[in-house]
Amino acid sequence: MRREVAAWQASRDRIQAKVDWQFTTDDARVKLKRLYPTFDE
Repeated sequence: MRREVAAWQASRDRIQAKVDWQFTTDDARVKLKRLYPTFDE
């Protein structure tokens, strides 16, 4: 498994693969609100 992951990683690194995020941080905070802690002042 480690060799397979290392090969996959080397391939991704070689082509300088990028991540195409589908939403912004602000959108994520709205969509994933339950995962973000809230603090009362």
